[in-house]
Amino acid sequence: MKILFTGGGSGGHFYPIIAVAEKLNEQIVANKLANVELYYMSTEPYDERLLYNNNIKFKKITAGKMRGYFSIQNFFDFFKMGWGVLKTFFQMFALYPDVVFGKGGYPSFPVLVAARFFRIPVIIHESDSVPGRVNAWAGKFAQKIAISYPEAVSFFPIGRTALTGNPIREEILRPSGKDAWNELKLERDIPVILILGGSLGARLINDQMVTLSPRLVENYQIIHQAGEANVAEVQETINGLLGGNKNAHRYHVYGYLDNEKMRLASEAATLVISRAGSAIFEIAAWGLPAIIIPIANHVGDHQRKNAFAYARAGAATVIEEANIGPNIIFSEIDRLMKDEEKRKAMKEAALAFSKTDAAEKIAEQIISIVLRHSIQH
Repeated sequence: MKILFTGGGSGGHFYPIIAVAEKLNEQIVANKLANVELYYMSTEPYDERLLYNNNIKFKKITAGKMRGYFSIQNFFDFFKMGWGVLKTFFQMFALYPDVVFGKGGYPSFPVLVAARFFRIPVIIHESDSVPGRVNAWAGKFAQKIAISYPEAVSFFPIGRTALTGNPIREEILRPSGKDAWNELKLERDIPVILILGGSLGARLINDQMVTLSPRLVENYQIIHQAGEANVAEVQETINGLLGGNKNAHRYHVYGYLDNEKMRLASEAATLVISRAGSAIFEIAAWGLPAIIIPIANHVGDHQRKNAFAYARAGAATVIEEANIGPNIIFSEIDRLMKDEEKRKAMKEAALAFSKTDAAEKIAEQIISIVLRHSIQH
């Protein structure tokens, strides 16, 4: 029996696939299923270690990017996509999986075209409140469609669509079992603000928070994930702005927070400032009040729509980039940090929004289809 994963080359597509694979491997053992093989088809492996750890074999494919704006690259990528689809047909025929799980993104398009041609059952998952073009198309023939936001249901057939939430890896959800304040060198009686700009960092958020640093460290501690490419510049600016400040030690800059440090930071934090990508689902699972700053002019305006969908659940406030400024951010931080009742309500709303069993539910559906498909063949 063969299970094939496919998705775009970003963490927002890749990590949910890993979360589903983790639960699949557990269910394969629990159900004593023999000879089950897992594969991942995309333009790049993204994280070879995680693929290896979850017994997933990588199959490289070719795909052209389908941009929603004018670019000369669209002309060349049209032919690249055609060539990618043709090559993937031969790869799919050689592999012939029992089910395909698609996370969306342009690299998944050739795989889903081939799966449809060979009538291989397809399950897709949509992380955004408004689906991307590949998933919107694949929803027309996918046997099962899993969504993360209730708002997405209107884009897919009712009978085949389920609100599962976003799959989150076990190591992100699992308590650290450690003393977060001691491990991260934090003061126990000073509230902590966690700033997340994504693994690559967010320059706009970095600039705003750095400007605010002298005011923030008066009353708060900061854990700031600035991005590997930005960490040296951010740290240098912080050193300059906080030079001689008795509270300078309260501002902690990281290029990247690995899983353990992220978990520790979430356990210590009182409030999170973040973009509106897949981090929203981790923040919800942690039950943390949040200030969300979506990327302006993001593809399909997905981040903005995600941010307001999450805010409607009562778990966050939103500051749009057009309105951003140090005084606005600081006043919102101060307002929330001084209102314990508001934060308590936001925490409850975040936990209500969170669905930590998403990976398990999707894995169960995949196993069900695999067993049915293997019996038929």
